[in-house]
Amino acid sequence: IFQSHHLSREPYRYKQYCLTTKSGIALLYNEETNNTYDVCLKLTKEVLTIQKLDVVCTSGSESQVNHRTVVLRRQATGGLGLSIKGGAEHNVPVVISKIFKDQVGKKAFHLTVHLLRTAGDEVTITVRYLREVPSFLKLPLGSPGPDHSRVSSPLFDSGVHLNGNGNNTAPSPPSPSANEPKYEKRWLDAVSLPLLMARVSRYKAGKDKLRFNCFEVFALDGASTNILQFCTAAESTDWLQAISTNINDLTQENVSPFLNIRGLVGSSCECIVHMGWACECPEGSAPGRSSTFKFLALRGPYFYIFKSPPISAADWGQAETTYNLYEVLFKVHKLWMAEDCWLQARLYLGLEHSPEQDTESLCFSILVGHGQSHTFRVELATDLAIWEKSFQRAVFLEVQRIQSKSYMCSSQGNVLCFTIDFASGFTCSESTSKTILWRYKFSQLKGSSDDGKTRVKLLFKNPESKQIEMKELEFANLTAVLHCIHSFIAAKVASMDPLFMCSQSFLGNYTNS
Repeated sequence: IFQSHHLSREPYRYKQYCLTTKSGIALLYNEETNNTYDVCLKLTKEVLTIQKLDVVCTSGSESQVNHRTVVLRRQATGGLGLSIKGGAEHNVPVVISKIFKDQVGKKAFHLTVHLLRTAGDEVTITVRYLREVPSFLKLPLGSPGPDHSRVSSPLFDSGVHLNGNGNNTAPSPPSPSANEPKYEKRWLDAVSLPLLMARVSRYKAGKDKLRFNCFEVFALDGASTNILQFCTAAESTDWLQAISTNINDLTQENVSPFLNIRGLVGSSCECIVHMGWACECPEGSAPGRSSTFKFLALRGPYFYIFKSPPISAADWGQAETTYNLYEVLFKVHKLWMAEDCWLQARLYLGLEHSPEQDTESLCFSILVGHGQSHTFRVELATDLAIWEKSFQRAVFLEVQRIQSKSYMCSSQGNVLCFTIDFASGFTCSESTSKTILWRYKFSQLKGSSDDGKTRVKLLFKNPESKQIEMKELEFANLTAVLHCIHSFIAAKVASMDPLFMCSQSFLGNYTNS
């Protein structure tokens, strides 16, 4: 009962970023192909866009005039008589860089090379003739940036010779033509993920293994960014914080459309305090069980656990689990702390990593009746703080709404009714006659003990005799009763905190009905 209930001495506020847009360079890692390449990230309030480097025609014409179909016949010596360069790894097309005299030639890389080398004696290909070397072939390899200082191009750096001759001397480019198209490397949109109801994860799917300086973003429809990698922990945390903030803000702003309930707008019993994704961790070391993402919601009198976000009114009845808010207890797991206070701060902000953090850090538990519990993990310390404050507010609002709660109990063979009242405190009465047997204020409760099953001893201080009086009661669901007592006491304490009460009106902008 006397678990400490932390109330911030500062007005409760969600952190707001002045800038909802952000852009920068990251690495995109594809687990299937095991390839990593540069991408450009563009974050807006509603969308995260991933851009990939590509070659575009900026001037001139890409008409089909210069397209030609050529039939090559493999010679007994010398092969097809051509050399090809470029390819996807250089972000440029495959180009025939040289045609050897008295031999034939044209197109491709990797797959193209394989096709040309394993083709029969006759090969038919379609090519486009360029009068001069395209400008994109003169650009540096890789992506623009300080780490790409090379001045060569795939046209002159490498090549595969399909003529049996290792000579790699590049021919002199023909005279330029004003009508030839000009090419440039540019960032082009490849993936756009809407952030509404999206989620982020720094952990490997289904595992508790934390990735270093990496995370993924998943849209509501299941689309993913793949793994985004960053050079430093600070850069990774900065992007993770910015994306998470936009997701949270966008989710809270769009609560009403997702509720889709008419006639309940403005009803305090349907108030949504907070909702979002969290990863549920299996209890203990349960074999065969892995961490799974769940969508959590604090709405009205209940705490909801969903497999996926509720889109319509009917979805709210499809929750995986629902609990009465005043009968659950929110508990933040103790963070692993280093001896160095500066290291503690860096661990908390996500700028440093320790193996001890993998399974315990940034977790909270929901303790429910009969000793059951759910443990959830979030990605950032700010997410943990928001859930903690949101639970405080949701429980406070629910206690304010119901004002009192009664439970049937027994004492010395008699059936009694035990009532917890926000205004008057604790009351015990006979179940049939309603005769009040005893009554105490919240402030008179000085201690308690229980057997962990059904029985509890409550110690009250008599205001007149100053003596401690013990009341022993037995409940069918003792845990729920103890949690309810905690919720009412916490709400009573909160109601006497002017800063907490002041923050409730401020939060009206973030709580939607």
